[in-house]
Amino acid sequence: MTSWYESHIDRQIREAQERGEFDDLPLAGKPLPDHGELYDEDWWIRDLARREGLPGGVPPTLRLRREVEDLPAALPGFRSEEQLRRAVEDLNVRIERAKRGLIEGPATILRPLDADAIVAQWRSTR
Repeated sequence: MTSWYESHIDRQIREAQERGEFDDLPLAGKPLPDHGELYDEDWWIRDLARREGLPGGVPPTLRLRREVEDLPAALPGFRSEEQLRRAVEDLNVRIERAKRGLIEGPATILRPLDADAIVAQWRSTR
């Protein structure tokens, strides 16, 4: 003889189905939003910006964090050491402003970038 166990949650769902509480839901029979699209790792940021009605979408401190994360992949695009050092200096200035709360968005814990280490990494890719 097979015993059947129904958890408290399962029972609540079954009873709600029997009462018809899941009938005629607004999205019934429609595909899930974004179903079939490529995965976007920043989906939560865009969703937050949309829900909160943030102008320009992603807050500047989060964009800054993304720029810092993307810098290693962007290194081959720099034509000269001087251009790279200017870009790192610009990022460091914005990191400092963000840490002081002078840039809109969530607080950041970004550390200033080591220009010499980044230039050394850039040289190794050439």
